[in-house]
Amino acid sequence: MSLHYGSLFWPSTYSAPPRYPSLKIPGKTRVVIIGGGMSGVICGYVLAKSGIDAILIEQGFIASGSTSANTGLLQYSNDKMLSDFTEQLGEKNAVLFYRACKHAAEQLGDIAEGLRRQVDFKRRSSFYYASTPEDVPALRREYDMLLQHGFPADWWEENQIGLMFPFQRAAAIVTRGDAEVNPYKFVNAVAEEAHLSGLDIYENTAMLSVEPSSQGYVVKTNLGDIETEHVIYAVGYVPESAGGRWVEAKLNRSYAIATEPIASLSDWHERFMLWETARPYLYLRTTVDNRIIVGGLDENIRQPVQTKQELKSHSLRLLSELHKLFPSLDPQIRYEWCATFGESADGLPWIGEDPDRPGQHYCLGYGGNGSIYSLLGAEIIRDHLLGVHNPIAAIVRPNRHTASASVGG
Repeated sequence: MSLHYGSLFWPSTYSAPPRYPSLKIPGKTRVVIIGGGMSGVICGYVLAKSGIDAILIEQGFIASGSTSANTGLLQYSNDKMLSDFTEQLGEKNAVLFYRACKHAAEQLGDIAEGLRRQVDFKRRSSFYYASTPEDVPALRREYDMLLQHGFPADWWEENQIGLMFPFQRAAAIVTRGDAEVNPYKFVNAVAEEAHLSGLDIYENTAMLSVEPSSQGYVVKTNLGDIETEHVIYAVGYVPESAGGRWVEAKLNRSYAIATEPIASLSDWHERFMLWETARPYLYLRTTVDNRIIVGGLDENIRQPVQTKQELKSHSLRLLSELHKLFPSLDPQIRYEWCATFGESADGLPWIGEDPDRPGQHYCLGYGGNGSIYSLLGAEIIRDHLLGVHNPIAAIVRPNRHTASASVGG
């Protein structure tokens, strides 16, 4: 099943990424990572840098799945606000989780800036605005809680917004310490770095099954078997391929456009990354070559659209929303796509060892913070392999209780 439809922007920016061989002979390793997208590659990078022997297998090419449709926002704030997580997790765990996300965003920035290849990484602030005046009280509660716990944030009133942007909203939170990146370049560059650090990567190598063995597991692929002690499922928005009974993902589809380069973005204050309180929400960012990316219009359907006409109707709606915010611009759509994405009932990723299947681990960063969750997952799994306590592990464990939560947006 295809995870996206349309014309993708990011692969057009990197025409000849490194390629890796398919599996030629049976293998043996401590860890097999299944999936060569953001989660799998970051897992491979973290394990390789920690001296843990691992093999990564990808059924296609590195970054060819959902990563190609990722819009490259690295934000510590979640689709679920800190104040909402406080009601769900308790204040201590909610703040602990948000701080972990903030730290992960900083670490991803450090990784991006240390790569051998340029990945269009830019540190940005995020602008989270009230979609309607009725959303202001909840937004203010969120700001107060962020401020109380030391997160870098500013509160903007309507007048200040009107001075800085060509649109007006009742209020907004500006969070500092976020960033944007070209996710296709980033994942390919991280894979290259991980490979140089000892990670074995095999493309065009599909997992068929995972069978118990005396030494742990045998990962059976279309090209041979790999013996391993541990398996990490970094399978993106195909959760059924991970097996087990814990992952109950809500799979939806979303839309995005990338414009032709814009002559001037002087009306766009500090190139803030924009998003809103409505659910589903609209989000916007710029690129290094002065394009605008707009995404949203989420629908509760797993399969991406299958016709150009249906895609175009949604693209024009996104363009209309862009015009409302920046009426002086005359952007033209150059790329447009629809892609599957997943979320959980409680807004948290599924990360860690399956209690029913010791040695099998999930790294499923579902939600709007998939890239942030990918690094959290990689570090949680690495710490488990090294016997190190990770305080976030219990919050995102696969067998946590989620029955009372409800999916938003």
